[in-house]
Amino acid sequence: MPQRDWTAVLMPLIAVGVALGLGAGLIWVSGASVLEAYGGLFAGMCGSWRALSETGVAATPYMLTGLAVALGFRGGLFNIGAEGQLYMGALGAVVAGYTFHGLPPWLHVPLALAVGALGGAVWGAIPGVLKARLGTHEVINTIMMNYVAIKLADYLVKQVLRDPMASLDRTPYILTAAELPRLFGPHIRLHAGLFIALAALVVVAWLLDKTTLGFEIRTVGSSPAAAQYAGMPVARTLVLTMALSGLCAGLAGAVEILGLYHTLPAAFSTGYGFDAIAVALLARSRPLGVLPAALLWGGLRNGAGLMQVRTGVSIDLINVIQALVIVCVAADQMLRARLRRQVRVA
Repeated sequence: MPQRDWTAVLMPLIAVGVALGLGAGLIWVSGASVLEAYGGLFAGMCGSWRALSETGVAATPYMLTGLAVALGFRGGLFNIGAEGQLYMGALGAVVAGYTFHGLPPWLHVPLALAVGALGGAVWGAIPGVLKARLGTHEVINTIMMNYVAIKLADYLVKQVLRDPMASLDRTPYILTAAELPRLFGPHIRLHAGLFIALAALVVVAWLLDKTTLGFEIRTVGSSPAAAQYAGMPVARTLVLTMALSGLCAGLAGAVEILGLYHTLPAAFSTGYGFDAIAVALLARSRPLGVLPAALLWGGLRNGAGLMQVRTGVSIDLINVIQALVIVCVAADQMLRARLRRQVRVA
């Protein structure tokens, strides 16, 4: 394996190790047992079949939203709007899931997934068009569109799409024909959305590495001026990159609805789209690298509860560890950039 590839693998592992070490120091300062705390954390992550399956449940949306952000990074775009695109995907999937009656599952499930993915793609394409046509920065646009999407979905769920028979603010349940099947029976929540997420990782990796569009995305991301000089359609590539990024995030929302919730409650997401930025950074924007990063993030999220039950260590420690991982990854990137600048000056 080339040295560059070894570095791409080792540096995220070192970042995770350093973060866990610093977290151990915080646990020790608090007076709790480091071994018991981390033992509870890892038991909650993968200590039993149920724990492992729940890690898979938590990792599935991280795979798709992390992929969305990573794809944007490869195209030189900072898609901070995965949360809003996820909401639009969930909204489209739930409406398609309970509206179309009489369809067989082999047709209803793909239709609902497609509607959800399209919702995310449209929501992602809007800041892409604004950047390509008006030059407005995608970070500002995607951040603002997050709030628009969340509040729009909240309004629709509470005022327009609300199930009048429900005691809580939620839409009607989707039809059985639109549900993604559970992989190991009704009592294990792991669903077929995991395979959809894995397939998406492989498809995007192939798209970026083996197709003309992928080459254009990578070239525009590396040097828009060079891509323009080579005759590549830079504006179109920017819009397509944001649309494809939004499609992945919208698919995450659709998978959550069809595989897990089966209805859209008000404020149903717990920040998957924002955590996706960290997942993409840890994966170094590589689609296949998103898989272990998402499994780690999902495992930490899933194991935090058992750690707290066993030792009393606050569940917020996991957020601290995740933040430390990001800091370590960012420190590596900043150090490399500084060294490159020094080499150029020399």
